[in-house]
This record gives sequence, structure tokens and C-alpha cells, in this order.
Amino acid sequence: MQKIDRQVAFSGTKDVAGPLRFDPAGLEGYLARQVKGFAGPLTVRQFKGGQSNPTYLLETPARKYVLRRKPPGKLLPSAHAVDREFRVIAALSAQGFPVAEPVTYCADEAITGTPFYVMGFADGRLFWNPEMPGSNPSERGPIYDAMNDTISRLHAFEPAAIGLGDFGRGENYVARQVDRWSKQYRASETQSIDEMERLIEWLPAHIPPAGPVRLVHGDYRLDNMIFAKESPRVLAVLDWELSTLGDALADFSYHLMAWHMPPDDTGAGTGSLVGFDLAALGIPSAAEYVEMYCARTGLDPRPHLPVYLAYNFFRIAAILQGIAGRVRDGTATSEHAPAKAQMVRPLAETAWRFAREAGAK
Repeated sequence: MQKIDRQVAFSGTKDVAGPLRFDPAGLEGYLARQVKGFAGPLTVRQFKGGQSNPTYLLETPARKYVLRRKPPGKLLPSAHAVDREFRVIAALSAQGFPVAEPVTYCADEAITGTPFYVMGFADGRLFWNPEMPGSNPSERGPIYDAMNDTISRLHAFEPAAIGLGDFGRGENYVARQVDRWSKQYRASETQSIDEMERLIEWLPAHIPPAGPVRLVHGDYRLDNMIFAKESPRVLAVLDWELSTLGDALADFSYHLMAWHMPPDDTGAGTGSLVGFDLAALGIPSAAEYVEMYCARTGLDPRPHLPVYLAYNFFRIAAILQGIAGRVRDGTATSEHAPAKAQMVRPLAETAWRFAREAGAK
């Protein structure tokens, strides 16, 4: 399988894939009734980068919008909750946190075939590769600092104070996530992976002590952020599908995986900093990046970091197994889904390596 250029492959839009099409006229009529200032004609294109919830660019003569909808077809339990995505970006927008402007949510399946929400279009830059090729050290460092500062801001919110006190159970987050993703993995299993079997058995007995309950993003990483065109300012954090209340340290350590991610031969994975001279690139080491977060939040993942990384690599393996299941079922939303599905085994192997570092036999 030929290696893809992630920046080219995942940037921009394409014609809407056949199984994901809907009637633009019906949507245009709905938005004209529901959204102040909306006026057609409306054109609809699909973003290349969406993997889970199909994401569309809506263009009118006056303005651009973005639509996220639940995919059609057979779905895993509790997945693709676009109503929760809309609720969390609305709450965070009210606090001045960088998210796309919430416009409207629609539960009526008659409009596009599934529930959806519409948000504003953040006109900026998206870096699909964590090493940021084409950039320079004087820019990469501030971008990484802004990413660190933004997740630190997110974890500073008291959920109840921003109207999200009931956004999730919060307590025992990692244990519940291990249970959830073990079940999701089983529901979409397409092959036997020994390391996943070991992790499903080992992780529940080795959960780190719980930290303070915070709003967690669930998929925080560089390529889920839009940056201003001429500065490292964060315009919007994207893709809140997995957000809930939970353990801030589990959420933070999730995006530390970039420093340890097994490189893949296709380029369809989540990107990796492994093998790069980070100092020459201007990117902080994993240890430096963790220290920045500790200084900003007073929270410290280091005493249990191998367990957190084992958990997060297990979790992303289970998430990508869900994509493999959608490939099997014919409901995958991206042509790169089969390549992503090939990453499940290497991710499981990396998770088990961290589990062994934490004492697993």
C-alpha cells in the first residue's frame, strides 16, 4: 500500500461519498428557517479528514458553515453522539474557550437522514503531521506551547460551573473507559490479537488513582486543532465526540502518544514523532512537554505515566478496531479507513510494552 502524504490526503474537501449523501435542498430549507441570517444557495462538500462522524463544508454566498452528522447504518452502542458534541462546544464557547461557533442542533432524521449539528467555519491552519513539515523551529515551539496551554485551560474548568456537571459520571473514568472499549473492541473484532487479550485482562486491576474530575476531550491532538494563519493562536479545538467528565491525566496523556506512536507504512495513522530530532525541529521532548503541563495545572501524570500510556494505546487500538469493523460492515466514512484498521496490532503491541514497563508479566 503506497504511503500517503497526510497533509495532502486529509486537508480540504471532496465530493460527498455516495453512502453519505443527502438532499441539500432539504437542509437549505431547514437552515433558512432555523438560522438567523442564513441564505442560500447552498453547496455541500465532504471534508477529507473525517473518520467517525461525517463532516461537511456548507457554503453560501455570505458564509461558510460546518455540519457534523451521525453516520448512517449499523453503529456501535453509545457512539457518534453528535448531540453531546454540540452541547459541549456550546458550553465552552460561552466561556471563551477556542471552539467553533455553535449554530444549531437538529435531531430530526428527516433532514439529512441522521441527527446533525451545524457550527461556524474556523478559517485557519490544520497540521496533520506532528513534526509539522514545512514549518520552522521558531513556529513549532509556540504551536506546541499553545496546544499545551489550551488543554491546561480545558482541565482548569469546574464542570458544574460551566453547565456540564451532569455531562458524565466522572468518577472511575479510566476503569469505565477500559470496560467500554473492551466491549467496543469485542463488538467490532475482526482478528485475534494476543496483546489486546492481555490488556483486557491486565488493565482493570492496574487503574491509576483517580485525579480530580474534569471535562476531558477524549481525542485531543495537534490535528484536531485549527490555528490562526499567521500566529500560533488556537482558533478552535475540533472533534468532541468522545468528550465527557473524567480523569484529566488520562486525557492529557492521550496526546503524549505522539511521542511514542509506532510509525506506519501507509501514513494513514495518527502521525508520530518517533525518529525525529525534536530539538532541531524546535519541538519539546515528551518530558519537557509534561513539565509544561504540570507547571500550568499542578497535575502530574508522571508517577503513573506507563499505565496511562498503556491504557491510551489500548483505547486507540480499540477505536481503530471500530473503524475496521465499519470497513467490514461497509459503513466506513473515509477511503483511508482500511489503512487505519491495519494500525490496530502495532498499537496493541505498544500498549503492552508500556504495560510491561508498569510491571505486567
